[in-house]
Amino acid sequence: MKQFQHPENFLSGLDPKTTGAVIAAAADVALILDDVGVVRDVAFGSNDLPSHGYAQWPGQSWLEIVTSESRPKVEALLRDASPQSVSPLRQVNHQSPKGADVPVLYSTVKIEGNGRVIAVGRDLRDVAALQQQLVEAQQWLERDYARARQLEMRYRLLFQLTSEVVLIVDPATGTVAEANPAAETLLGKAMKDMVGKRFPRGLDRQGMRSVESLMATVRSVGKADPVHARLADGTREFLVSASLFRHDRESNLLIRLCPVEENGKILVQDGTMSPLCPYVQSSADGFVVTDDSGYIVAANRAFLDMAQLVVETQAAGESLERWLGRPGVDLKVLITNLRERGLIRMFASNLHGEHGISANVEVSASSIIDKHQVCFVFAIRNVSQRLSSSPSAGRELPRSVEQLTSLVGGVPLKEIVRETTDIIERLCIEAALDLTSDNRASAADVLGLSRQSLYVKLRRFGLTNDTA
Repeated sequence: MKQFQHPENFLSGLDPKTTGAVIAAAADVALILDDVGVVRDVAFGSNDLPSHGYAQWPGQSWLEIVTSESRPKVEALLRDASPQSVSPLRQVNHQSPKGADVPVLYSTVKIEGNGRVIAVGRDLRDVAALQQQLVEAQQWLERDYARARQLEMRYRLLFQLTSEVVLIVDPATGTVAEANPAAETLLGKAMKDMVGKRFPRGLDRQGMRSVESLMATVRSVGKADPVHARLADGTREFLVSASLFRHDRESNLLIRLCPVEENGKILVQDGTMSPLCPYVQSSADGFVVTDDSGYIVAANRAFLDMAQLVVETQAAGESLERWLGRPGVDLKVLITNLRERGLIRMFASNLHGEHGISANVEVSASSIIDKHQVCFVFAIRNVSQRLSSSPSAGRELPRSVEQLTSLVGGVPLKEIVRETTDIIERLCIEAALDLTSDNRASAADVLGLSRQSLYVKLRRFGLTNDTA
């Protein structure tokens, strides 16, 4: 800290009143302490600080008006006070009757001759709030990054384990960007090292024309019916389907080739979910397969846990709307969109368990079309914990709300209603004060009250004191 070089030449004529005005104007809070650390006078440059009850400091020891962890810092500030230099800056937290501590950055200087000490402080609440926001933002970024990595790992595992041939194709060039291990296993040498090569290849002429027409239709319309194709050597027949999706602002084609037996039956073992059983059954997210009307065909363990069911047979044959969302609304919306677009991502809904426990969920779904029927696959993720830890989530109601139901039978209904009204009124006032940074006049305008009415309510709920 750089000080004036010749203050004795220019400031020697300042009287005590002028000096006090300068100190008060330069600091958010200034204390005058005696030689044993007792506050003798206090001045505030911030109009907000006196409302925290700090106007009653004179006559109290500085050590008594700070938090316990700040007392060593106060002792160091008093010890380092000197007439010749300003003490190092130290952050001290003051107790507040409003709840949250108020951080203040202090430095001290001793008045030569009488041993008194002047402590000049700067209010750090805005800085602390900004730091807290930065920490919360960083934590949310880290959680989102970890969640994205886990999601990528899950779908990469699905891509690798599925028994169907799955190809990611660039719609503009027709080249294969990715292919799963099943491609080489089922298509043989004709499709070996297919990444970077143009698709279709290795199929008979009729099959290649059909697949090219399928891809062109999907590029222009967005969807098309599956087609049949055979390998060039005629040894195996496949049902080829394609869908268009976007990733990183680019469009891609998802090509699926399902093996077909000689009798025309699609080789999907034990229903749609069976090829993925090792992964799906152990997944933390719920997976449900339904028919085209929403009746459950198969469900994994995570969904059964969320629905509070013991075995899969309890869910088989039941409509998914028995547990998902609002009856006759959510599932109907999902199925309608699946029939029109074939894919839904992160649809917000609720899942209701058999024994009354509810959870906020996100539903992603897709349609699977084979030669005989249409199936819908729902991925259901429990997001209740995410919502409850969100910074935007509302504060919890006071414990008295939880106890209201216990009053029924022992207290008249009018008193219970009055109690509930008081709780809601207090929460609204606290929210308005937070929104306006504790500005009483602005809070009264937000609430549609006169200032006098607001002050009366503040005293009634113990949110202020008469002095303030």
